[in-house]
Amino acid sequence: MTRTSDTEAQPAASAAATTTATATATTAQAAASGNLRGIVAMVAAVGCFSLMDALLKTLSASYPAMQVAALRGWAALPLVALYVLWRGEVRGLLKVRWPLHLLRGVLNVTMLGLFTYALKELGLAEAYTLFFIAPLLITALSTVVLGEKVRAAHWVAIVLGMVGVVVALRPSQDAFFTLGALAVLGAACGYAVSAITGRVLSRTDSSASLVFWTTALLALGAGTLAWPNWVGVAQAHWPLVAGLAVTGFLGQLAITEAFRHGQASVVAPFEYTALAWGMGLDWVLWQAVPGVSTLLGGAIIIGSGLYLVRQERTQAVVPP
Repeated sequence: MTRTSDTEAQPAASAAATTTATATATTAQAAASGNLRGIVAMVAAVGCFSLMDALLKTLSASYPAMQVAALRGWAALPLVALYVLWRGEVRGLLKVRWPLHLLRGVLNVTMLGLFTYALKELGLAEAYTLFFIAPLLITALSTVVLGEKVRAAHWVAIVLGMVGVVVALRPSQDAFFTLGALAVLGAACGYAVSAITGRVLSRTDSSASLVFWTTALLALGAGTLAWPNWVGVAQAHWPLVAGLAVTGFLGQLAITEAFRHGQASVVAPFEYTALAWGMGLDWVLWQAVPGVSTLLGGAIIIGSGLYLVRQERTQAVVPP
C-alpha cells in the first residue's frame, strides 16, 4: 500500500513542479511583453516631449519660464478633461491616493523651477548631461521602493546610454561645480522620485486620474508662481500654445502608460532617446547639422536601446 502511494505521489509531484515552472515562465513572458509595450510608450512620450520642448524654447524667448510652464498645463487641461469624460472616469478622479498625487505635483513644479534656473547658469550640454542621470536614479530607486529585480542587461543599457550622452554633448567639467549643476541634480532627483511615485500610483489609480491630476497640479502650481509677472499672450503665439496642449497631453498619457506596463528599470533608459529626437528637430526646424561626436554618441545610445529591446524580446519568447 505504501509503495502504491509513493508511486502515485511521484507523478503528482512531477505534475505540480511542471505547473509551477509553466506558471513562472508565463509570468516572465507577460512581464517581458509588458516591458516591450512600456518601451514603445516611452519612446513615443520622449518624442512628444521633445516636440513640446521645441515649442517651449520658442515661447520662452517672449515669456517668463514659469509662465510658459503654466501655459503648458492650462492649455492641456481641456484635452485631459475630455479624455477623462471619454473614458467615463469622472467619478474616480476624487477616489485617488491624494498624498502621492500631491507629492508628484510639488515635485513636478519644483523640478521645472530648478531646471529653468539651471538653464540660465549652464549650457545645454552640461544641463542635459547631468539631468540624464535620472534613468540611473530611477533604476536604483525601483529596486528599493518597487522591489523590482534589475537584470544585468538593464544596467548595461543605462551605462552605455550615459556614455553616449557624454560623448555626444562633450560637457565642460568646470560647469559641474556650480549652483546650476546642483539645481540640475535636484531636478533629476525630483523627476526620478516623481516617476517612481507614478509607478506606485499606477497599481491602484487609473491612467486617466494620473494624467488629469499631473496636468491640473502643474497648471495650478506653475500658474500661482507665474501670476505676479504674467505677460499677455500675443495672438500670433496662440497656435504655439495649442501645440503645447497637444504634445503635453499626448506625452503625459504616453509616459503614464510606459510606467504602468513596463518596469521602471527597463523603460527608464529610453529617456536617452531625447538626444536623437533633439538632433532630428534641430535639423528640421533650425537646419543645425550635428557634429561627428553627436552622431557617435547618438549611435551608442541607439545601440544600447536596441540591445535592451533584444533582451526583452528574448525574455518574452524563451522561458527562463
